[in-house]
Amino acid sequence: QVQLVESGGGSVQAGGSLRLSCASSGLTYSRYCMGWFRQAPGKEREGVAAIYSDGTTRYADSVKGRFTISQDGAKNTLYLQMNSLDAEDTAMYYCAAGGSGCLTLGVYAYYVWGQGTQVTVSS
Repeated sequence: QVQLVESGGGSVQAGGSLRLSCASSGLTYSRYCMGWFRQAPGKEREGVAAIYSDGTTRYADSVKGRFTISQDGAKNTLYLQMNSLDAEDTAMYYCAAGGSGCLTLGVYAYYVWGQGTQVTVSS
């Protein structure tokens, strides 16, 4: 059974940084596309970043240049380095595993989800 567990969320002031981690079990990264999503209160879940098994990445326009997605296959861990955070980045962040079409950052392309980790940015 595939399981994803996020960590690293917390509260930070605007301009600060956080690194999220997503530990997986029962999953071989080389066979999946991994992504980070976020959902703010009252808003739909949106794709933030994705990384394909060949290392190809995709970012939402709102985070380009500030966020970096990476993965360590040996540790079965996905990361999201978030820099220059602002209040608009406040949300619950989820990691997910998907397949074909995952680089579109569409929710429909992902079928395994973690429970989420909260990120709060104060201005």
